[in-house]
Amino acid sequence: MTGLPGKVVVVTGAARGTGRVHCTRFADAGADVIALDIDFAAEDLDTTAAEVRRRGRGCVTGLVDVRDLTAMRRAIDAAVAELGRLDIVVANAGVHIGRAPATGLSEAAWEQTVGINLTGVWHTVAASVPHIGAEGGSVVLVSSTSGLRGTANSAHYSATKHGVVGLMQSLANELGCRNIRVNTVHPGAVGTAMVINEETFRRLRPDLDSPTAEDVAGVLAARHLLPVPWVEPEDVSNAVLFLASDNARYITGTQLVVDAGLAAKT
Repeated sequence: MTGLPGKVVVVTGAARGTGRVHCTRFADAGADVIALDIDFAAEDLDTTAAEVRRRGRGCVTGLVDVRDLTAMRRAIDAAVAELGRLDIVVANAGVHIGRAPATGLSEAAWEQTVGINLTGVWHTVAASVPHIGAEGGSVVLVSSTSGLRGTANSAHYSATKHGVVGLMQSLANELGCRNIRVNTVHPGAVGTAMVINEETFRRLRPDLDSPTAEDVAGVLAARHLLPVPWVEPEDVSNAVLFLASDNARYITGTQLVVDAGLAAKT
């Protein structure tokens, strides 16, 4: 894969999980990183920055809520001033909270999900894209397989992830003339805390008192075309890195699915 020496990427939700892996994979490819996350993730964000720097790349961190456009602009402006440029945007921050039928969702769960998963993505783009120079660049918006079809008891999450696709398609039309490509990545179940947690285990195996990851692996694998229970964060990051690289130089307005065949099967 074409490397990214001298490039600068901004990643939201960078403190842990897939976001941290995005940062380290970009560092491995030669890019400097602007790593953003919320204030209570400060310690984890420091770990992400240390991992990037250990790879010999620069890292500027920012504690900021993607729902605050003014704060996002301030953080990204300062980071770009320090690193000198911006080439790649990865809007990764997202939540999946308050599973319930659509008519039973709390207003707080709806508003928080929309604010982070959709409005936050728009804020990330609005604060970042003006810094991309005449050479162009790449914007990758992280959606989900729930952005390809509806999911019961997750109407708020699915609605936002579908909205990310619409935003991507509009941006691809608007930014192509600046040689800025815009695409979405659609993970299925990923082996991070969003899937690997007690609440998910109990939901998938209500017949057990204290189910474990091993207990739910078969249930999850049965949903896929490939015989695996989940994909790894590195698999998602590989897709993001590909879309950011020159190997994808003519790919824009597309949806890249990384889900072991979940969406195709269901």
